[in-house]
Amino acid sequence: MDPYKVLGLTLNQDGTVSRSSAMPLSSAFPNGESLPDSTATVSSKDVPLNPSHNTTVRLFLPNSLPPSKSLPLILYFHGGGFVLFHAASAPFHASCVHLAASVPAIVASVDYRLAPEHRLPAAFDDARDALRWAQSAVASDPWVRDFVDPIKFFLMGTSAGATICYHVALDLISSKLNLSPLRLSGLILDQPYFGGIARTASELAFANDKILPLSANDLLWKLALPLGSDRDHEYCNVVAKEAKEVKFLPPCLVRGHNGDPLFDRQKVFVEMLKKVGVTVVAKMGSPGHHAVELFNSEKATEMVTDVKNFVYGGAEIGTPGARLENKL
Repeated sequence: MDPYKVLGLTLNQDGTVSRSSAMPLSSAFPNGESLPDSTATVSSKDVPLNPSHNTTVRLFLPNSLPPSKSLPLILYFHGGGFVLFHAASAPFHASCVHLAASVPAIVASVDYRLAPEHRLPAAFDDARDALRWAQSAVASDPWVRDFVDPIKFFLMGTSAGATICYHVALDLISSKLNLSPLRLSGLILDQPYFGGIARTASELAFANDKILPLSANDLLWKLALPLGSDRDHEYCNVVAKEAKEVKFLPPCLVRGHNGDPLFDRQKVFVEMLKKVGVTVVAKMGSPGHHAVELFNSEKATEMVTDVKNFVYGGAEIGTPGARLENKL
């Protein structure tokens, strides 16, 4: 199995890649777009993040607002192994529309730089830019300023996007960055993308997985990690050396499917969080492959329901944000 062909990549002589993914791009809809089989509409627009890096944020605002006009803000990071896709890629755009309308929430999807042209930690650096953008947007962007509840601020990611959330949250803790008036209430880690040199049982069982075969997974890490690094690097194998900041994380929702080659690593990650006392809502083991919710409407609804319950379910997770706020 040729992993370059599986991923739609061609390696160029200068170390960059050409991408031939068939995943189309969706335009933003400033005047609103409808959800399938629904009367709900969501408006979206692109705003600059860091012009020197050509990064942007796609904002999603539900057009049917609650009476309080006070919504959570979800800073979202798409998947793609750090190498593929964009905030505008059709499945990720559609997922953010669904989240914005159904949670409901203001969703800000970050179009971060991709590897190997921009190896890690470039995506993490872009996530830090996005945190500063969110803090500024509370005062300057009318979509955020007029509708957001600043104490309900969440980081969310799918696959590699979830890994970005985890690392930038640790950095936020270690740097003691003041996000006021925002307060980080929780992390939403949907099928986080972790790795390591030693193979797990689920990786071996799904070595020829249709979405993330083992050879393609290895190639993605090879292209994404700093040159000279292996898969036990701290960006990849997050349980090999537990970061001291982990115990200060806010409540975490972690989702995983039993047909995902990464499932065993996600389970070990959940146990690491629990061991150090992080409040964890674990939605692990439902049927499905990696990123299934991007292609299956029932699984998409399941994901949105989990997110809604986490964002609004204070009784289940305790007082959102209190753990992080009290420790800094």
